[in-house]
Amino acid sequence: HFAAAPSAVYGVVLLMAGTAYYGLERCIIATHGGDEAVLSKAMGRGGFKEMVSIVGYAAAIALAFTVNGLSLLIYAGLALMWLVPDRRIERALDRE
Repeated sequence: HFAAAPSAVYGVVLLMAGTAYYGLERCIIATHGGDEAVLSKAMGRGGFKEMVSIVGYAAAIALAFTVNGLSLLIYAGLALMWLVPDRRIERALDRE
């Protein structure tokens, strides 16, 4: 019941949102003190969730035309991954 083209377009939207989030995160870190800021130390070089999401969305877009069900499972899995809160910032502020 799910067509390939709308699933791929949904993935493109998710990919663009994930890329924008990663870019925004990097801009905020650069604006607030660069590599020495508390936020920069907390977030590290690149977030695991952000990179997994971007790669997952790109893979799901490609799979939408061959194994559409798997691409939908990837979208759902990545959404569930983001439900788990990221405690890196909280821990870094507690250390400071």
